[in-house]
Amino acid sequence: MSLLELMSRIAIVAVVFTLYVVYVKKAQKSLLMTFAQGFTGILFLFSGWVKAVDPLGTAFKMEDYFAEFNATFSDTAMQFVAPLFPFLSGYSTAFAIIMIIFEIVLGIMLLLGDRPKTTAWLFFGLVLFFTVLTGFTYLTGYVPSDQNFFTFSAWGEYKSSNMRVTDCGCFGDFIKLEPRISFFKDIFLLIPALYFLVAYKQMHVFLTQTSRNNTLLAATGFLLLYCTYNFYWDEPHVDFRPFRNGARVAEIRQEEQASAAAVQVVAMKMKNKSTGEIKEVPYEEYMKNLSSLTEQWETIEQIRTEPTIKPTKISEFGVTDFDDNDVIDTYLANSNAHLMIPVYKPKYTVTPEVRTVTDSIFVMDTVKVAGFQDSLQVAKRFVEAKQRQEDYYEVHWDADFVKVFQDKIVPLWQAAQADKAGMSVVISGIDKEKAASLAKATGLNVPYYTADEKLLKTMIRSNPGVMLWKDGVMVHKWHIKKL
Repeated sequence: MSLLELMSRIAIVAVVFTLYVVYVKKAQKSLLMTFAQGFTGILFLFSGWVKAVDPLGTAFKMEDYFAEFNATFSDTAMQFVAPLFPFLSGYSTAFAIIMIIFEIVLGIMLLLGDRPKTTAWLFFGLVLFFTVLTGFTYLTGYVPSDQNFFTFSAWGEYKSSNMRVTDCGCFGDFIKLEPRISFFKDIFLLIPALYFLVAYKQMHVFLTQTSRNNTLLAATGFLLLYCTYNFYWDEPHVDFRPFRNGARVAEIRQEEQASAAAVQVVAMKMKNKSTGEIKEVPYEEYMKNLSSLTEQWETIEQIRTEPTIKPTKISEFGVTDFDDNDVIDTYLANSNAHLMIPVYKPKYTVTPEVRTVTDSIFVMDTVKVAGFQDSLQVAKRFVEAKQRQEDYYEVHWDADFVKVFQDKIVPLWQAAQADKAGMSVVISGIDKEKAASLAKATGLNVPYYTADEKLLKTMIRSNPGVMLWKDGVMVHKWHIKKL
């Protein structure tokens, strides 16, 4: 579904809501105001709900924003602001839940007309915040990847590949919006936001103040439990991600890759080195006159045809062993049932230690072989053993993390073996030595592989979790608390 389709459907529902207010409740003071309340209220309810089903997804997106803000402000005169963002990143889940609940409750306040003046200012403040957020991200498209946002003299032509955060997360995984599109959406929402500020007295009002208070209080309590359930106790009960239960990952991946391979370059966007003029040159003409063109023009970007199938994270699905050998056929070309244990955030600490190691010293001697004229060979001769002190880091696995493996994953593995099902752990952020250490600590002696952290976060929100694969299909996934 596109943003335009979504907005159109919300507008239709808002019309029905307006008719209800006018002819049933008879509470309107202005048809335009009632429609604006209905449209924005329903929009906030929906955009909040698609995030409430997966609050960790919003939290991960907040982490992306905080990391980018930290990098941006660290190299400026405002570097004193930078430490705030790593701090906020540590509370990204709580921050995400608060934002989601606030957005939905504000939608309810708009529909009910609760505290019109306060609602108008809260709506304006939230839309302004979103506009700044998406505007900043969109404008990074003009900033070369090796330049700071505030180095305005270095800004160039807009390139979507320059954007530090490529998806605003406004509608969770339901609709992936480019920050540019989302920025224009927020600019549009500033129109009703300003309208509410100047005409809040025309807002319709439902129910008594006590009833509205009770409604908002009940909604807040329910939403707090609902958001928490969708990551702490279980996987999101509505899954908009590509790795949903029953997804034919092998088939989809092949189709997406074939579609990407069929994309063609049709033109080159070029900039005149002297005048700054921008023009598009057909690709055939570009290749024919490459040497003469590049004397006066520089290439900004390629203009390509759109893929027939929009790529998802499935296109980026990749798992390797710790020697960088591809092992995705374990999941995509395996006719046997196989349990993947994804771990996107291993929990451990390290402490610096010193240990004594022994080095054996050898020398190489040239010796003559008896009985063979002019026959020389090189022989290695042991001289002595020397001891030395070596610094290293001792890995200490989190006790609760290890206990989850011992109490839940190991019994699952034992049961799986009886059914001749395979199992492997796919973990990010560690090396081969740490993987061996984890296997020893947990007693789970299965193959350990590695994958990108963001990929694993997209696949499952539980850390660790369980995913059942067979014949290239992601059959089902479970939160660790559901075992």
